[in-house]
Amino acid sequence: MSGASLIDRIVAWVAPEAGVRRARARRSFDAIASGRRGYDGAARGRLTSGWRAPGTSADAEIAASGALLRDRMRDLVRNNPHAAKGVSVLVNNIVGAGIIPRAATGSARLDDKVNALWEAWSAQCDADGRMDIYGLETLAVREMVEAGEVLVRRRPRLAGDGLTVPVQLQVIEADLLDSTRNGDLTDGGRVLQGVEFDPIGRRRAYWLYAQHPGEAVASLRRRFDSVAVPARDVVHLYERQRTQVRGVPWGAPVMRVLRDLDDWTVSELKRKQIESCVVGVVLGADEPDQGIAPSVVDADGKRIEQFEPGLIVYARGGKDIKFNQPAATAGTGEWLRAQLHIVAAGFRMPYELLTGDLSQVNYSSIRAGLVEFRRLVDAIQWQIVIPLLCQPIWAWFCEAAWVAGQLPRTADKYMLPGGSIPVEWSPPKFDAVDPLKDAMADLLALRSGTMSLAQAIARQGHNPDAVLAEIAAMNAKLDELGLVLDSDPRRVTKTGVMQAASSDPSLA
Repeated sequence: MSGASLIDRIVAWVAPEAGVRRARARRSFDAIASGRRGYDGAARGRLTSGWRAPGTSADAEIAASGALLRDRMRDLVRNNPHAAKGVSVLVNNIVGAGIIPRAATGSARLDDKVNALWEAWSAQCDADGRMDIYGLETLAVREMVEAGEVLVRRRPRLAGDGLTVPVQLQVIEADLLDSTRNGDLTDGGRVLQGVEFDPIGRRRAYWLYAQHPGEAVASLRRRFDSVAVPARDVVHLYERQRTQVRGVPWGAPVMRVLRDLDDWTVSELKRKQIESCVVGVVLGADEPDQGIAPSVVDADGKRIEQFEPGLIVYARGGKDIKFNQPAATAGTGEWLRAQLHIVAAGFRMPYELLTGDLSQVNYSSIRAGLVEFRRLVDAIQWQIVIPLLCQPIWAWFCEAAWVAGQLPRTADKYMLPGGSIPVEWSPPKFDAVDPLKDAMADLLALRSGTMSLAQAIARQGHNPDAVLAEIAAMNAKLDELGLVLDSDPRRVTKTGVMQAASSDPSLA
């Protein structure tokens, strides 16, 4: 509460009763102004005096800190095992072996043609010639998690380049996006951190460097000269938590915790090493020359000037030995576990996935803990990765295949307004904690009609049409050979008993 002013003191001296009312009113005003009667989070006072909360925009914050956040996060991933594991767990769960498309035009012949083209092109799509399409998905999502954002550029190719579909993809780190490009344009557009917008706010171009600015060997001119690449040829993948133009590393909330954890680990190790250096000290009776400045010597009488493991120190006149007892460090494990819980929360994953420590969980608790994580992964797949990365790549593939004459002319009647073939995406399936229980749950859903067979197969990460075709072919082969397997529901019940005679001649 603020102190009484000169006027307050005069009023109190002239009319004490009015002064009391004035003081009471001032206290009420101070309470409202300080936030004690509003939100605690907005309170102003001694305990919150150091809490800086600037009202800057997301773009202003990222412009000031984005590059340093990327550099520090990459350093942590290189050198901190928990940061590396956090990134790896997210990537493995979001992409896994790949988010797989399959054409869904309704025409079996056209779908087979498009799927075959995709399979052939997927092995040739990398402009660097190192990965297939699913490897590029993994690389792009890893960059999004680790650095906060990533760019994928479309590279059209010539018909004579020998590609099944004449287009390739180039994954580009966010460092190549010229963040110094900012300002308004004469046509009413603007450039913000290297991203150019037209007058109505649509992305028009990305200003990219030809080489990485941090490349060890690079031309100075090419390193700092950026060119505008049309937005239609670039995929910009990042998580929008506000209405920002660019992304931030997903580990940003716990970067300080990870760094402090590293420092604590090193400090604790050094303390243990120093404690282990001195095994004991030899003490004893007085000597005639005890007035001489004391010294510490080893068994050979040489002065000790540095510690080393297994050292026994001889004090002057040593007659007895006292062994060193390192200090106990009770509670270290609990403290470390608490810090790793914080790190896991920052990466939005269960502690057990970050550390591999399953000592504190059972089947029910780990299954419950994974439910929320799987919802998060499902949301990331369907709200970020598939619409912002997979779908544009599919559209580029369809456009290039159509222009190159790889698709039949009748395909145009199945195409979507943007020129893309209808597609269904199959993200990687989640492995069951208890496969038997999950299989029984799927079986009940199938028998009750709440889930189709195609949905059940797709949840396993497979193409339903391909699986059913394989089952039909295998059944035909078994019938041809006269074999009856216990897994054939046409002939055997689920208890292993032969089915009653069927009127179907194919089963006779």
